[in-house]
Amino acid sequence: MMFKRALALASLMLACASSMAASLTINVGGERSLTADQLLARPDAAIIRVPNDVTFHRSMTYRAVPLRALLGITELPAGKELQVTATDGFVTHFSAKLLFGDAKKRAEPWLAIEPADDPWPQVPGSGDVGPFYVVWIDPAASGVTSEQWPFKVDAIRIAPTLAARFPQIAVDKSVPANSPIRRGMTVFTTQCMVCHKLNGAGDASVGPDLNRPHNPTEYFQPWALKGYIRDPKSIRAWADMKMPGFDKNAISDSDLDAVIAYLGYMAKRKK
Repeated sequence: MMFKRALALASLMLACASSMAASLTINVGGERSLTADQLLARPDAAIIRVPNDVTFHRSMTYRAVPLRALLGITELPAGKELQVTATDGFVTHFSAKLLFGDAKKRAEPWLAIEPADDPWPQVPGSGDVGPFYVVWIDPAASGVTSEQWPFKVDAIRIAPTLAARFPQIAVDKSVPANSPIRRGMTVFTTQCMVCHKLNGAGDASVGPDLNRPHNPTEYFQPWALKGYIRDPKSIRAWADMKMPGFDKNAISDSDLDAVIAYLGYMAKRKK
């Protein structure tokens, strides 16, 4: 018993040391690297409460700094977005509208910092999600999606939009403006390309390419593909699977249908 306690204490101390030694790279007009200690020492660091935290599925309290103030900018250049990368290969993007939209009513992004003296709980399948985690206050005000809460963050930088960088994911001009295929592309880039590539396009490396060599619409029946996206383990399960389920709060039924329509469209456009 004493050995187990000592081992647990040693693991905790190692995790804390690793957390505090980690640094965050920010490049929004000049690259800088900040440690957890430096971030927590900022005068605008505060204790915030996040109801219905997406990762922990409950209310959480964090020591955090306001992301907009940390970036030190009030807008993004035309055709650019904010790219947030994580050590586990997850990559998400924040549009200029999401970050700098109507100031009267908008979601507020914060960078939560895992303190050495109060480590966050472990998350099944992900372990320690620290030391840096982007969280939101009032996410519904700006339509923040479930995949725009990146944890294990290691870098934040300005980058061209996905559509500008990767024309192979685009929908042809002949597709009507009100087609669900177009909506599906928007949802796909926000909710799916954080982990997957498509036609080799994208920055993430968590999951496989969803069009090459085969598109999931080519080997899943429609009911099975919907079931897999909603609850992967209900269709196929293995010990180290990473695919999370997307409930109706994360992707509505209409958006799910749109994503599948987009995938079916792209299945005929392997580039």
